[in-house]
Amino acid sequence: MAANKESSEANLLLRLATIKDLDVLEALELSCFETDRLSRRRLSFWIKAEHGILVLAEKAGEVLAYGLVILRKGSRSARLYSLAVRAEARGQNIASDLLLKLEELSVEKQRLFMRLEVAEDNLSAIKMYKKLGYHKFGIYRHYYETGADALRFQKSIQQSTVADSMRFYPWYKQTTEFTCGPSALMMAMKYLNSDTRFDQTTEIDIWRHATTIFMTSGHGGCHPLGLALAAHERGFEVEVYSTQVNDLFVDGVRSEHKKSIMRIVEQGFIEQASELGVQVHKSEIYMSKLEEALALGWGVICLISTYQFDGKKAPHWVAITHADERCLYLHDPDGSEGFYSESGDRLDASNRADVGESEDIDLDYQHLPILKEDFASLSVFGKSKLRTCLVVKPRTAGRKTAGRKTAGPKNS
Repeated sequence: MAANKESSEANLLLRLATIKDLDVLEALELSCFETDRLSRRRLSFWIKAEHGILVLAEKAGEVLAYGLVILRKGSRSARLYSLAVRAEARGQNIASDLLLKLEELSVEKQRLFMRLEVAEDNLSAIKMYKKLGYHKFGIYRHYYETGADALRFQKSIQQSTVADSMRFYPWYKQTTEFTCGPSALMMAMKYLNSDTRFDQTTEIDIWRHATTIFMTSGHGGCHPLGLALAAHERGFEVEVYSTQVNDLFVDGVRSEHKKSIMRIVEQGFIEQASELGVQVHKSEIYMSKLEEALALGWGVICLISTYQFDGKKAPHWVAITHADERCLYLHDPDGSEGFYSESGDRLDASNRADVGESEDIDLDYQHLPILKEDFASLSVFGKSKLRTCLVVKPRTAGRKTAGRKTAGPKNS
């Protein structure tokens, strides 16, 4: 389908922006917004970005509006990041025509949902979004530079309904590149018990309890049994589903010495899980069982391969938050704009605290819609085709909790 389109408004042309439009885009941004502006550099970036759609509304050769949608790789959702209409052009349905065009282009990119944030006092915009079929499903306090709250809206642009049935599910951003497992587990535990701590101390402590010591490079990842034991220690009941429990990540390690240490740690996990009565199913969790666990309000975390997200075949833990007829929804703890230091400063890939003008795209990592047929290929890792998942439940009355038992050598 052609990117250019004549809208229902006479002589209004909707087209993709090019780098030649940068000057007029910058002027439009400055005239429409006093705060939360996109810089010239970022506008240039989004014009050229493969994971962005930037469309202009033009009449008689004059650009009157633009809309920017961000597409996250591996997800079926799109996010309306910015929508700007010149003051003199408002009231002409340009914004709604522009948004419908962005929805159309997002569908062509195989997206199922459009999401957006809007200031709660922007009543005209809220009215337009509702008229176009958007439904409120959340709120973020003090989201804008002005201190205003942001309402979150969502629309199924391929005629599925989910927003109204979503329950609140807490999201936690991992603070290191190797603590996705603890972060996913913390989300599930917080969902079940609001008293669960959301802090880096808890995150690192769980990692020390669950780590396999080594990975292909860098710090070790988290074993499903190690995470299950960490959850058990914190008062939860856990069922582990795993197609294998031995030699989970050794294929990625070349050193025989490191492999031997990983096997010692793994055997410790196995023995301790048996001693504490942690249920371990040596099979994958089938979709019907996974959906049943979610329907019962239990927490579910799963190991996936990140290949569909970033082209890297790395193991990565996520929390599964919801399910409907077509999709599963994921909370991914790994936002793409870097990690955080102990003082809370956002870091870039080089661990520098100044990352410049990075968009706050953490929202794009919450309730990510994944088609169920896509999840089948997403949730398999490594040469052994490992599939593993944890179902986390509130502790049944009468079950005893044992203290921690060292499962092998760890850093002191």
